[in-house]
Amino acid sequence: MNNYCELAVPGVQSLTPYQPGKPIDELKREYGLQKIIKLASNENPLGPSPMAIDAIKSQLNELARYPDGNGFELKKKLALIHNLQPSQITLGNGSNDILEFVARTFVSANDEVIFSQHAFAVYPLVTQAIGGTICEVPAKDWGHDLAAMLDRITDQTRLIFIANPNNPTGTWLTKDELTDFLRKIPKTIIVVLDEAYFEYAHSTEMGFSEYPNGMDLLADFENLVVTRTFSKAYGLAGLRVGYGVSNIGIADLLNRVRQPFNVNSLALAAATAALDDQDHISKSVLLNKQEMQALINAFSALNLSYIPSAGNFICFDLGYDAAPIYIELLKQGVIVRPVANYSMPNHLRVTVGTAAENKIFINALNQILK
Repeated sequence: MNNYCELAVPGVQSLTPYQPGKPIDELKREYGLQKIIKLASNENPLGPSPMAIDAIKSQLNELARYPDGNGFELKKKLALIHNLQPSQITLGNGSNDILEFVARTFVSANDEVIFSQHAFAVYPLVTQAIGGTICEVPAKDWGHDLAAMLDRITDQTRLIFIANPNNPTGTWLTKDELTDFLRKIPKTIIVVLDEAYFEYAHSTEMGFSEYPNGMDLLADFENLVVTRTFSKAYGLAGLRVGYGVSNIGIADLLNRVRQPFNVNSLALAAATAALDDQDHISKSVLLNKQEMQALINAFSALNLSYIPSAGNFICFDLGYDAAPIYIELLKQGVIVRPVANYSMPNHLRVTVGTAAENKIFINALNQILK
């Protein structure tokens, strides 16, 4: 048989596939378990808004039809909410889609892409797949070292990814930090501000009053692209729908590489309806705040350090290789996320769940570490 890897383009040959959180059904089969608590993928434990579910049901008889390729209703509502023009919006099959669109649009082979150590795994993945040069900048206190990232800019730099809050560490940048950074970036370099966890970090209830809203920065920085998703706080991870916002010129280019019908009908309807249910977002954020504190209290009681997080997840440090603890938690039916592939072998990341789910996780962790 041919070695088909040799036929692939160089960037793809050396790629390692993205590893999602362990599926519930797989764990049931592996250990013969019935009750599983999944706290691995930063999903909203309250699920989607009932309004979103009703919207999905209303579309079921139309599944033989292609979706609206332009996402007119969703774009119109997003434009109204963010005080933008619909032509500034690019819809994606999750916000991951937008990250890839930007890389494919602005980065050629051997161009440089800058991002932080411990940042979202998709940044190096999309860079390497198109033959770009990865410039991973060492983190500072588990977060973005903006000064060091500025120092890494060269004539070959085309794109910078900034995650705020960052996944998997949960660290965040203030408005002043981010604005000062953007002012120093040449207009010929595109900056993607990945705000997948915006709803959690932006809430004043979470206490992050200095956290910026990327949409407010678009008018001042024409090279900025802001990405958001409905997979986290809106609870629509299974439908895969996100969006990017930029100036009209950039959006036009991104929509040229966007595949037709990349967002399905159910996702369009659910996302549009979900935007009308901000009470559901408020309940989700409040639960996250309360249960984040419960996890922090548990880590403190176990003398485990943790990284303060502005998202709906938190990383805790075992002080030694975390892989065996991850396995022991699996055996007790608790799925968390190992982050060794993010150069954090001693940490585990746990999604903030419901009070009942977090109690099961805490009890299991106590039993394993006692």
